[in-house]
Amino acid sequence: MATPLLPNSRTEPDGSALIRVLSYNIRSMRDDTDALARVIRACAPDLVLIQEAPRFFRWRKKLARLARATDLVILTGGATTTGPAILCDLRATVERTEDVLLPPTPGLHRRGLATAVVRFAGVRLGVVSCHLSLDDDERYTQAGLFLDRLASLGVEHVVAGGDLNERPDGPAFRRVAEGLQDCHAVAPWGGENTWTPADPYQRIDAIFATKGIEVLGCGVPVGLPGVTQTDLRAATDHLPVLAALRIPADSTA
Repeated sequence: MATPLLPNSRTEPDGSALIRVLSYNIRSMRDDTDALARVIRACAPDLVLIQEAPRFFRWRKKLARLARATDLVILTGGATTTGPAILCDLRATVERTEDVLLPPTPGLHRRGLATAVVRFAGVRLGVVSCHLSLDDDERYTQAGLFLDRLASLGVEHVVAGGDLNERPDGPAFRRVAEGLQDCHAVAPWGGENTWTPADPYQRIDAIFATKGIEVLGCGVPVGLPGVTQTDLRAATDHLPVLAALRIPADSTA
């Protein structure tokens, strides 16, 4: 059975914004970048929450090349956050950005958060991309720091996502989901499991939203027109998560 289409991005007469958000671990663009660009373009996102953006030699040029290939622009992040980044389309008006490094643990890869506040017409929206630790204890601590950062953005509505390196029944994932909507659990759409592309058997990537946001659908865009299994397997070692969200206009916009 064909995957139903998610609604297109638009601004509603009441000032609310319907947006499409994609979360994607791109493995430092070490795989088929043409396939990666085709997948992103087919999802038609307003925001892309990236994990494992290029971090080393000419990393800005590599990320800019991906942005150009997908008709997007770099919002923030990359090597400055040790991997998380955010891309956006020109519909978004940028209010501010901040790259955040989380406290280091000796012997482990340091993690960070890419954060921003943007506007879509009458909507003011916080945005965060994360990639949590492989270590159980550090990951749980980082889940709390992630929630603290969302709260510190000072906006009513926030969308966040990333590679949690943990399934929904894990303590760090549950800690995040207790304070936010787990968008796939609220409105399942498309596929569920995100790792690995060749044999997806677990959901470790997710998009979350604050309670006032209406989730219209969220999941892996399997069967979406323009997204092929060949490209999904060739693009990177994770499957992407796509969400359609309706963000109500607020009095601070």
